[in-house]
Amino acid sequence: MITPTSAALRPLYTAAQVRELDQRTIAAGMEGFALMQRAASSAWHSFRAHWPQARSMTVLCGSGNNGGDGHVLAALAMQSGMKVQRISLKPLDALTGDAARAAELATAAGVGCTTWMPESVLEGDVIVDALLGTGLRDAVRGDYVGAIECINAGSQPVLSIDIPSGLAADSGAVLGLAVHADCTVTFIGDKLGLYTGEAPAYTGEIDFRPLGVKALGYTDIIPSAWRLEEALLPEALPPRRRTAHKGDMGHVLVMAGAPGFGGAGLLASEAALRLGAGKVSLATAAEHVAPALVRCPETMARGVRGAADVEALIAQADVLVVGPGIGQDAWGQAMMQSALAAKAPLVVDADGLNLLASRWPNLRRDDWVLTPHPGEAARLLGCSTHAVQADRPAAARALQQQRGGIVVLKGSGTLIAGPQGLMVCPFGNPGMASGGMGDVLSGMLGALIAQRHDIEQATWLGTLTHALAADRGAKARGERGLLASDLAFYARELINP
Repeated sequence: MITPTSAALRPLYTAAQVRELDQRTIAAGMEGFALMQRAASSAWHSFRAHWPQARSMTVLCGSGNNGGDGHVLAALAMQSGMKVQRISLKPLDALTGDAARAAELATAAGVGCTTWMPESVLEGDVIVDALLGTGLRDAVRGDYVGAIECINAGSQPVLSIDIPSGLAADSGAVLGLAVHADCTVTFIGDKLGLYTGEAPAYTGEIDFRPLGVKALGYTDIIPSAWRLEEALLPEALPPRRRTAHKGDMGHVLVMAGAPGFGGAGLLASEAALRLGAGKVSLATAAEHVAPALVRCPETMARGVRGAADVEALIAQADVLVVGPGIGQDAWGQAMMQSALAAKAPLVVDADGLNLLASRWPNLRRDDWVLTPHPGEAARLLGCSTHAVQADRPAAARALQQQRGGIVVLKGSGTLIAGPQGLMVCPFGNPGMASGGMGDVLSGMLGALIAQRHDIEQATWLGTLTHALAADRGAKARGERGLLASDLAFYARELINP
């Protein structure tokens, strides 16, 4: 049984939670400025690890503690013999608190400073973004807009302190505009918003530095989410018993492929077989049976015309996958209605989700997995796709609360919302922007549910395997041209660690 405290799950926090961890660390005896110095020292080590040949840096400092980290980093760089250009968005004599103290430290170390001007030229080999921290709530405004635009217009690599300026720490949304970083060094508690929404296009590599703070030691501060790690697969998928047989591995029924849409069912069925299901049946339009058997004869394909033809198949199955390629007319409605009447767990995708939104708007179950992309999630929630993407964690939680079961909100930084909380899958790549990827995911989920009988944890594992398989495929031959059918080969390797 996997628990959220597993070493293969990394805790993620909101900005407010990290501020609370910061305050408790200070209350326990560490001075706030000492913690700032520790953060700057970690940032300096991260800088050196990523750009060992750099001989100069430009540090842009905001008016708060994020800027304070930048001032101390500038002092450390100067003391190491590096040429440092320091630009402040606020006059130094107007700073207060630890930020003022940090600026004085940099000045005492011999670091010059200029106040930001629209005509400022960024001269360093590497740019350090210490403008806006995790407290940003509204759109970037004022001089910060010009400073971020200047950073993004430059050709130099960028290190962001704690979070790329302009990125929302809790949702990964861009608040007007944000810094495109090559590396983000983040402190104390890893942030949920660094891994979903628009964040992966802005963070670059994420370098988490806890600064000696053991966040999980504060048991009353429950992580906002957990990040799935590849190490979860060997932990959760040990070798099979030597006496195992196909009856132990579950029976998946894929209900997919209305007339003219046969590929979806083939992809889902083959993925279920490659993920180790003992038996896979495919209920599809009669015209797709022959192609299914040619492509994958291990699939037990059956042509069905309506609900009466599928009843016996449903009775034999341990889990149903319904929705890929079923359409929304009479055939698809019959498949969906039959699936909903079944006692077995369901994986619902594609037009199955659209039918739920239009014909079963209030239906709730505890034994299903819903796998919407943002557009489908918007239809289920009765809102816009933009609203879903503006706060993906909130959308995933809201959909799970309304519909029950497990919700997989697909997209960059896929989110899994269920009774055990919110999980984030940080893997995957733009090569997955092609048809059939969701069909393959549905088949994988069905196979793992059939084998594990724990719907939530099987969903974690299936989502993780799907994304990692895509990453292996992209690494082997590139992102462009990656096909959904490519994933099964790499997924099989992953589930046999």
